[in-house]
Amino acid sequence: MTTDQSSSNLEKNSLAKGGLVTDKVMNDGLITEPLLQDSAATQPPFIDEHDFDIRLADNENYDGLTFEVIEAEVAEGKRVVSRGVYLAPNLITTLSLLSGFYSILASTQGEFYKASLAIFLSAILDGADGRVARMLNAQSPFGEQYDSLADMLAFGVAPAILIYSFALEPLGRIGLGCAFVFTACGAFRLARFNVQVGTVDKKYFVGLASPLAAILVTAAVMVAIDHNQWIGQYDSLVMTLFAAWVVICGLLMVSNVKYYSFKEFDKKKVPFVVLIVGVLIMSIVLYDIPVGILAIGIIYALSGIVTTLKAKASS
Repeated sequence: MTTDQSSSNLEKNSLAKGGLVTDKVMNDGLITEPLLQDSAATQPPFIDEHDFDIRLADNENYDGLTFEVIEAEVAEGKRVVSRGVYLAPNLITTLSLLSGFYSILASTQGEFYKASLAIFLSAILDGADGRVARMLNAQSPFGEQYDSLADMLAFGVAPAILIYSFALEPLGRIGLGCAFVFTACGAFRLARFNVQVGTVDKKYFVGLASPLAAILVTAAVMVAIDHNQWIGQYDSLVMTLFAAWVVICGLLMVSNVKYYSFKEFDKKKVPFVVLIVGVLIMSIVLYDIPVGILAIGIIYALSGIVTTLKAKASS
């Protein structure tokens, strides 16, 4: 046996011991070549995630100079290397990111109502991208991470800048601290959600969802703008209330209070009277949309607290 053949066999044996698939198969953009069949931390030889990512990126002579996404995902029960991204859901996520970015710019320019509307638009788009991904079976690890980053800007940073620019700036460092608490809690909430995917009941959110917390803050600003004849923007009492409100909304995000997610609500039948109640609620909200949205948000936030307290009392 020649030296080259010996080196070749040795390399193949080391790849086999490493749990690598050496046969290359192209099918619908999926590549199953050198990829760990199991987690890099549990498959001998034990390598860290950094080395695993390097091996993954080395497929197809990927040199890092091209604009490409390579990720490991599950297709038909097998872990494969997937290249590219799903267009529709990620474009919707990008629009949500754009709305959040515009909200920040509008807040810094004193256009608080436009900034508030942009956050509401982000919330609508955030709900749409997940549904589109599920309908098209276009879910991917890249999309999940991208959605979290977009949520951080739209529902963690933008509402904090909005309420700080609108009411908290005269409070100085106290106002800055209160706004930052909301942003930090938003980051904690999203990070916790990412690591708990698949381990918690999908029927419930653990802690107030970041879009809902952002809507509570944004709706409060819109109510103050619409009713500025009796709510002074820089009144000391109003500033104190806004400071307390943004901190409360932030803390609710990182609490362990369970909130119904409504993710399976559209798959079940309900009594006909529920539809009638829904129409009545919409009619009331249309009379004063910001006040109606704020009232519904407060009721929803309180519902989780009441449910949690009842569960603890019964146990």
